[in-house]
Amino acid sequence: MHKLLELDLVRVVEDAAIASAKLMGAGDNNSADQAATEAMRLRLNDLNIDGRIVIGEGERDEAPMLYIGEEVGTKAAGAPQIDIAVDPLEGTNLCSSGGNGSVTLMAIAERGGLLHAPDIYMNKLIVSPEAAGKVDINAPVKDNIASLAKALGRTAAELVVVVLERDRHDQLIKEIRATGARIKLVTDGDVMPSIAAAVHGPNIHAVMGVGAAPEGVITAAALKCLKGYMQAHFVIRNDEDERRLKAAGVKDPSALLEIDDLAPGKQILFAATGVTSGELLEPVRFFAGGARTNTLVMSLSEGTARFVDSIHSLDGARLPVIFR
Repeated sequence: MHKLLELDLVRVVEDAAIASAKLMGAGDNNSADQAATEAMRLRLNDLNIDGRIVIGEGERDEAPMLYIGEEVGTKAAGAPQIDIAVDPLEGTNLCSSGGNGSVTLMAIAERGGLLHAPDIYMNKLIVSPEAAGKVDINAPVKDNIASLAKALGRTAAELVVVVLERDRHDQLIKEIRATGARIKLVTDGDVMPSIAAAVHGPNIHAVMGVGAAPEGVITAAALKCLKGYMQAHFVIRNDEDERRLKAAGVKDPSALLEIDDLAPGKQILFAATGVTSGELLEPVRFFAGGARTNTLVMSLSEGTARFVDSIHSLDGARLPVIFR
C-alpha cells in the first residue's frame, strides 16, 4: 500500500474531527455525526484509491453516506484497492454533550484485510500485550484478572479495567470488583480505551464486555499495529442477528475470534483524531481563523505509531503556527 496513504488517512480523520467539533456541546447527536460523515466522505473521494466501505454507518437503505458496500476514491488506473472501516464519530453523545473521549476513526487494509462484521453485538476481551495468550474470554473473570495481574507483576488492586456503562454489564462489574480490581466506566466508545490498554502510560490494563461488532474490527486493526492482544465472539440475540452474520459471509458465528481473524490484512493503516479530550488525544482546539488537531496514525507494515499535531487555516488567511 502506498506510503502516502498514511498522510491521506490523517487528513480524512482530521477533516471529520474539525467538522464535528464545530457542533461540540450543541446537544445534537445526529448533526454532529452527519457533519463528520460528510467531511470524511468528501475527503475520501478525493483520494487516489479504489476503496470500498466494509465497516460503515449501516446498510445502504439506512445511511446515505459511507454505507457498507459504498465505493469511494477516484478509482483511477492503478489506484490501490483497499477495504475501509470507518466510525466517523465514535461517541456522538460525548461530542454533543461536550464529554470526554469523542474521536473520529478509520482503518484501511488491502482487499480482504478486514472482516465484514455486521452491526450486531460482540463480546470483547482486550488486555495489555504482556498478557497475550494468558487470558481466555470464556474463563471466569476472576481467573483472567489473576492472570493479567501476574503477567504485569501487579496486584489485582493495581489494575484498571474499562467497561461500558450498560445494564447488561451489571454482573460483569460485580465480578470484576470482587477481585479487587478497579473499574473505569465509560458511557460510549471502546476503541480508544482498547488502544490505551495496549500502550504504556494511560493506566488502563484491560477492556471487558459487550460492545458493537463493527468497532471490534476497527479495534483489532489498531491493536494489530500495536502488537496488542484481543479475543472476541459474536453475541447472537435473535434470528435477525443470524441473518446479518450469514449475509456478511461469517461461516462460524460461534467461533472464538482473535486479531488475525478480525483484521487479517498485512498492510493495515489506522488513524484517529481527538474531537473532545481523551486518554491519548487532545481535542480539536479552535482559534481565530483556524484549528489545531491531534491525531494518532499507525502503520502495520512500517511498524510505526505517530502522534501528529496539526494546525489548520480555515479562513484562507495567514497560517498562525503556534509553538508549544
